[in-house]
Amino acid sequence: MPSYGTIDHEYGHKLATTDPADDGPVWMVNLMKYKEVADYGDGADSGRSGRAADDEYTPTGPLKAVGAEIVYVAEVDATPLGDGTQWDRVAIVKYPTRRSFIEMQQRSDFQDKHVHKEAGMEMTFVIGCQPMAIDGLRELEKESRSWDNVEHPPDDEDGILHVLHVIKWNEGGRERMEGYHDAAFDVAQEHGARIAGWFEAEGTIVGDGRTWDQVRFNEFPSRREFMEVVADPRRLKGQEDHREPAMADTYTLFCRPVLDTLRKR
Repeated sequence: MPSYGTIDHEYGHKLATTDPADDGPVWMVNLMKYKEVADYGDGADSGRSGRAADDEYTPTGPLKAVGAEIVYVAEVDATPLGDGTQWDRVAIVKYPTRRSFIEMQQRSDFQDKHVHKEAGMEMTFVIGCQPMAIDGLRELEKESRSWDNVEHPPDDEDGILHVLHVIKWNEGGRERMEGYHDAAFDVAQEHGARIAGWFEAEGTIVGDGRTWDQVRFNEFPSRREFMEVVADPRRLKGQEDHREPAMADTYTLFCRPVLDTLRKR
């Protein structure tokens, strides 16, 4: 077992044994929390940060070899909602098949790099996802206000903000959330909200034993503009009536994207 999480062997078996006729792309959403100082266990690289160790780990070669690509990277400003965990970075890797994810783990060039992840990572979730069918929402998104006309457009000090929601529904919560979504999206549209990427979670290959149902990335022109949405009383009423009873567990992360090709998927 890695030190930074628990492997879900049942989901791992699914990834490894999916019939090729039924296999296809999978998006692995990575939430990462780093050690302040990397620990190689032998005093090597004394003083290297956990983040720097993870940068050294980034398996660009092995990913390319199995046909995978990094499609999203963001730095986390804050984790305002959850169990107190403060995440540091989010990344998404698109694999051509589920089996290719397992094949990469078995490559010697990947295993050689893994020592850096073990040294630098305090905790991680790796959630296997599929894009949600959101054609109707894309049509609604066309009604969102242009960022040229919002009060707080992106600038050098407060650029594009992605609000990431990792969600576990209560029984019936998915349906109950629809009542909140209709009202909240109307409010968010007034502030230029867009959908960066919504995903259904099919399994968590590395985590802490919890399971998740959805991963949603919502885009706002700036953090200040998002806070205007948060303060709107129309949204607050919807939250009390729909959102809070719908969710059994959740994280909300404020993310600053540095690489984003989700809309091109």
